[in-house]
Amino acid sequence: MQLEPALRRLDRIAGGRQADHRVDVPDDPRVRRALRAITLLLALGFVLGVATVVIALIMTANGADVGFAVWMRCLVVLAITTTLFYFLWRARAGWYWAFRRLQLFSRIFPVVALVLAAIPGLYPFWVVTEQILFAILLIGVSDYLQSDVVRAAYPKPQR
Repeated sequence: MQLEPALRRLDRIAGGRQADHRVDVPDDPRVRRALRAITLLLALGFVLGVATVVIALIMTANGADVGFAVWMRCLVVLAITTTLFYFLWRARAGWYWAFRRLQLFSRIFPVVALVLAAIPGLYPFWVVTEQILFAILLIGVSDYLQSDVVRAAYPKPQR
């Protein structure tokens, strides 16, 4: 069974009208280095998300009321990170839409995380700290994606 046809169906949903635009990602060491750094930052974000879930589980097992908002945050961080990994994987394969989604979400999610962290009493201090760290990691991802060399590797499609 080939995986690519199923992935292309998913790409059409996620990619919209640019789902068919593919670029030849140059074999530039600077682009490879940036994509490796993005992979590392996203992996750290995933580890941070898993650690948050583990802490919440331990606290719950010890009788603490972690709260619905914390559990939702835990699950959302893992879902976001998984989605960003998918976008990165498809962008490495040259899909322009995936590069653009990665750029967009690495800009939006840190803002959302920081706004939620700033709401008094919504989360305990340890979750606020996790959100700030998560936002910092995604700001790093966004910074790499906005570099001239990476943007040049994914030229905008002609109309």
